[in-house]
Amino acid sequence: MPFVRGFWVRGATAGVIGLSLLALAACGSSGPKNYQKESRGLFGMHMGGRPASEEAPAIGVNGYLWRATLDTLSFMPLASADPYGGVIITDWYVNPEKPDERFKCTVYILDSRLRADGLNVAVFKQNRDASGGWTDAPSAGQTETDIENAILTRARQLRLSNLKG
Repeated sequence: MPFVRGFWVRGATAGVIGLSLLALAACGSSGPKNYQKESRGLFGMHMGGRPASEEAPAIGVNGYLWRATLDTLSFMPLASADPYGGVIITDWYVNPEKPDERFKCTVYILDSRLRADGLNVAVFKQNRDASGGWTDAPSAGQTETDIENAILTRARQLRLSNLKG
């Protein structure tokens, strides 16, 4: 048999492709998979449009801290709330008694347990300048601590009222 250019290259290429397909086939699952929980779309609806079953996914953070944060910051307009990530962001709030300053809060709920270190509050302050625009200003450090304490106090109240009733 005369030497045919590319004979060995074609054989090696076919072997590599065969092994690759074999390795890819080994990545598949060994049996049928239940996609009941995984097929839920936005707002707990099944992809088919019918409501999800009674076992809706729970929020990823402590429920008392979540509710207490919403209650404590209810006077401020809400910009964003993510119960799975535990982040609540308010929009700018202007106190009617002091129209030359405004505040914005971001609350991070870091734990699924009701703990003081499971909460972090960031407060942003802006003052109105002479031209009517807003400039960033430092907020008092005690403000963040006061809001954290108010949220924790409200969370304890909610928990105690839930235990009693």
